[in-house]
Amino acid sequence: MNLQELAQIFAVIRLELGKTFFSRRVTWVYVLAFAPVFLYIANSIYAPRQQARLAAIAVRHPVSTEALRDIGIGSKLEEVTNQLGQPYQQRSGRYRAEGGSPNERASYRYTDGQSDVTLFFVNGTVRRVHWDDPETLPKVSLIFATIFQFFYLRLAIFFGCVGIFANLFRGEMLDKSLHFYLLTPMRREVLLAGKYLSGLLAAVVIFTASTALQWVAMLWQFKGPVVVAFLAGHGWGQLLSYLGITALACAGYGAVFLAAGLLFRNPVVPAAVVLLWESANLFLPAALKKISVIFYLQSLCPVVAAPGNTMPARLARLISDAVPATTIVALGCLVTFTLLMIAYSALRVRQLENNYSTD
Repeated sequence: MNLQELAQIFAVIRLELGKTFFSRRVTWVYVLAFAPVFLYIANSIYAPRQQARLAAIAVRHPVSTEALRDIGIGSKLEEVTNQLGQPYQQRSGRYRAEGGSPNERASYRYTDGQSDVTLFFVNGTVRRVHWDDPETLPKVSLIFATIFQFFYLRLAIFFGCVGIFANLFRGEMLDKSLHFYLLTPMRREVLLAGKYLSGLLAAVVIFTASTALQWVAMLWQFKGPVVVAFLAGHGWGQLLSYLGITALACAGYGAVFLAAGLLFRNPVVPAAVVLLWESANLFLPAALKKISVIFYLQSLCPVVAAPGNTMPARLARLISDAVPATTIVALGCLVTFTLLMIAYSALRVRQLENNYSTD
């Protein structure tokens, strides 16, 4: 590649960036990318208010943590009220089990000023105890890791790359403007490189900005010294890892859907197939897990998210374990896969025909 072709690549990037950032076809990508930010902001507003509310309730209905811990499954209603006093909130009702007699059920809520504890009674006996503990940075960082791995990578970035990269050539064909590029004295591989890099730059800017804002919104609810200590420990390293993983996801999925946009008239079909494969990765045997982008992205994540904790027990049993790839192997596989997909796209773009009548 000579200097003239490099200049042509930069010219394509400059022309394409504006269309990529402000195209009506990718407006929904911004919604998908930044929706989690507002969820974290809402939680950071709600959590401190909830803690203040529980502290105020504890003043009116004082209960010790030790007394709450003494209550377990099988405790009687009379024992609970003798030990804890009256709850700050209670509900009761009756239901009839299928083919049985009516049962009395009730729920009593207590707090020690930190945790919100709900006791569920059936016929005056505790059947379930639910503890809603205050949010801590380790707890919230685990929630962040879970949302990042099972929503942001698998859905937001995935579909965002479909919207951005699949339209790099397909969008030009639909607008009947691709011939303006093809009539220039530019090799098609150079055009492909410029379009891919413009899409990659746009995707990385959009999704890394969202990742950073999510991180800020997540930390917003905690006091300054707690945040400073967290960042001084593992916080900055985790943030940089998430930003790097986001960029790698944009590069990998972007290369896939760049090729799909050249190979298929309707990129929805290949997107559905790839989505099905990536989503099924949790349940695939260890050997097949490694034939996916998401496996190597998750291997790079600084915090391990446990999907089985939020899944029904029967579904969680289907999850197969696989040893995560090392950092070097994961990076090598992602970069190699991306380059192979771009090379394949370069072969396809040579055969590209400017025939608008078929689109």
